[in-house]
Amino acid sequence: MPESAAAVSGRTAPVLDGGSAELDATVFGQAFNMPLVHETVRAEMAALRRGTAATKTRGMVSGGNQKPWRQKGTGRARAGSSRSPIWTGGGTVFGPSPRHYTFKVNRKARRSALRAALSVHAERESLALFDATAFETPSTKQAKALLDGWGPDVTTLVVLEDTEWVAAKSFGNLPTVVVLPAADAGVANIIGAKRVLVSQAALPELVARAGGEDRTDQEEEAE
Repeated sequence: MPESAAAVSGRTAPVLDGGSAELDATVFGQAFNMPLVHETVRAEMAALRRGTAATKTRGMVSGGNQKPWRQKGTGRARAGSSRSPIWTGGGTVFGPSPRHYTFKVNRKARRSALRAALSVHAERESLALFDATAFETPSTKQAKALLDGWGPDVTTLVVLEDTEWVAAKSFGNLPTVVVLPAADAGVANIIGAKRVLVSQAALPELVARAGGEDRTDQEEEAE
């Protein structure tokens, strides 16, 4: 049975530097919708495909303007063009051509899928916050110590604000860590990580992306 917003209004996330923080119930308290999340992840992964593979058809390859030999009397099979697909160097039949793989997912559906992905981590207690300003200089050692104090070394997504480049450099060398700005963290990134670590400065932007703030129709259309 889906949990109501009231039932999860007291859901919190640990702050690795000490303490805990209250989470927005509308963003971190949504029931998981597998078909919606699956569709959104498919759309995000498809958008990453380049779609540049291409082959030449028989009308694109060079040569073949003349019949290679006369129709009869040579003892060989009939041939009309060296561009034929059965000839070496001939055209390709049904080969790939440049295309795009993107397909549309409605804005409200994307936001709902993002809320569902964040809610899964909040429910599993695999989401935590930290203060990125604690990193005065890039330090992989400090970043690793922070994660080791949280739990076992598993795939971790670190979400930061654009200006927190010092923390980004600190986490960037760790093999099991993916660092993304809050504006680029997609449903596929969040749902594919074992745990999610969000900076306190990036949390409001992530909540806003998920539709946790009240917005007018004009503001939504402007996106």
